Amino acid sequence: MQASQMSTDQVAPRERAGFWSDWINRLFCGLKSDLYGDTDFNGRMSTLRAGDVVLTRLESQRHRVLRSPSQVRASEQGYLKIVAPWVGCAGVEQQGREAWVTPDQWSLYDTTDSYAVANPVRVEHLIVMVPKDRVTERGVHIDPLVARRLGGTGGVARIALETMRNAYRELPGMSPQAAQGVGDAITQLVHLSLLDLAGIGTATTQREALRERIKQHVTQHLGDPALSVDAIALALNCSRRQLYNAFAEEPDGVAGYILRRRLEACRRSFDDRAQDRRSITDIAIGFGFSNMAHFSRVFRAHLGVAPSDYRRVAGAARA
Repeated sequence: MQASQMSTDQVAPRERAGFWSDWINRLFCGLKSDLYGDTDFNGRMSTLRAGDVVLTRLESQRHRVLRSPSQVRASEQGYLKIVAPWVGCAGVEQQGREAWVTPDQWSLYDTTDSYAVANPVRVEHLIVMVPKDRVTERGVHIDPLVARRLGGTGGVARIALETMRNAYRELPGMSPQAAQGVGDAITQLVHLSLLDLAGIGTATTQREALRERIKQHVTQHLGDPALSVDAIALALNCSRRQLYNAFAEEPDGVAGYILRRRLEACRRSFDDRAQDRRSITDIAIGFGFSNMAHFSRVFRAHLGVAPSDYRRVAGAARA
């Protein structure tokens, strides 16, 4: 996956401040950027997508952004925008509240309402944009939860922060399907974090958070033949019992989920014209199957046909 880049390095030093402000204005539909009166400025952004979730690494000198009520457009797609500093700090202001966050914390705001974000020192931030309707459709009332600090005391919000950071680091090597799964995991963890912040967090919420971490780990390690319940428990620093409890509502448990994801990944590869030159064995091994007889047997059991027959029919359908 290729990141989209923007940098002031491409323009003359005397033009960088204006270039940055104009670029922010165009990219974010009228968002105003103020550089605290500085004329010497440099900044860069690198953006990746995980499905409909957008992750951006921002590095820049001090600046602040502002969206006034007159600039809010009802026609724009609404996002919950998360600010998670790696270096520096950020002040998020919305709904009459102001929250300052540092590198072990994050805060969010609603892009469909007026807001201000201050970055009074040089910063390196992770900015994550989650479609607002993906969270509000789950019954979360956003207004009381914007411009609040999350993650500093651990819990689900800390898991969400680690997941977002890991996702940005690993996305360049992921397939679009894997990236979509990671975006779904981020959305779910943001939702759980907001439930926890609203005082609705329960043991059920914690189990859901662990289940999303498990699913993300499976997505990232699908091609590892050693992926197992024990390996996941070790990687996530939890017990087998916790893993089984987290997947209690899943019909086939953790092992069944891994198998389904692997079979689905192989099936998508058989459907993909770009992978026609790859052998069935190569594809199966690439998604963690080490025994071809076992792969053929479980593929037939789940899809009703042998892998070779499925691929032949898929190729004929494309032709």
